[in-house]
Amino acid sequence: MEMITTSSLGLFIGLLMGLTGAGGGIVSVPALVYFLHLSIAEAGPIALMAIASSAGIGALLAHRKKTLRYKAALLIGLAGLTTAPFGLWLAHQVPNRPLVALFGLILIGISIRFFLQAIFNQDETNLKINNNTICQLNDITGKLTWTKPCFLTLLSVGAVSGFLSGLLGVGGGFVIVPALRKYTNLSTNSIISSSLGVMAIIAIGSAGISAFAGTLNLPIATLFSVGAIIGLLISRQFSQKLDPLRIQQIFASFTFLVGVYMLYKSFLDI
Repeated sequence: MEMITTSSLGLFIGLLMGLTGAGGGIVSVPALVYFLHLSIAEAGPIALMAIASSAGIGALLAHRKKTLRYKAALLIGLAGLTTAPFGLWLAHQVPNRPLVALFGLILIGISIRFFLQAIFNQDETNLKINNNTICQLNDITGKLTWTKPCFLTLLSVGAVSGFLSGLLGVGGGFVIVPALRKYTNLSTNSIISSSLGVMAIIAIGSAGISAFAGTLNLPIATLFSVGAIIGLLISRQFSQKLDPLRIQQIFASFTFLVGVYMLYKSFLDI
């Protein structure tokens, strides 16, 4: 029964990832916590393995389309790998209740942002490129101009996203995408593709560290990841036929309810 539940959860998360982008990975940990009765520290590495698989596939496809800024993704990802172990370590030191509360607050914040974007029709395709940023594209080469402020800024973004990935078992896309939009003038496609690349690097590294430390439940993680990949591939077949703004509204509402529930549970005996 646990095998069926785990595979079904992975399939559901994969479908969400395919329909909403990397956002589906945000609810991986709550799903594992409340359906498989795992702690945040136990669920995080499992979710990271599933995120690594799906984000890795997305990054490879983006690289083939030449929308992945691999140097920026590599810098942010490597910075994230240096801080992810601290997050993983802290997740096993902090009681489960505060982590659940923190995760709930993050989910509520993300859901409100997603919903407002959908309401005001400010989806990813309608956002304008910022031409007054720290990291600028060279008009001649089409590549980022690497200055010291740009380097340090992206390094900091990676450090924050890596720490949160290790602590909460999330891919860090909710940090990376807004940061790249604020600090670079990359196109939306490049931002999303580069974010997937970063998430793959951090998630693979974090899951690997957990496996080495013996804190990754490999059988559950494998079933969950396979289910997520299948769900992702299935969703790609019909995602183009659905209204992306309506999907975003539904996903935001669902995420908000999950966040409120996690916050509520953090005040109870969990």
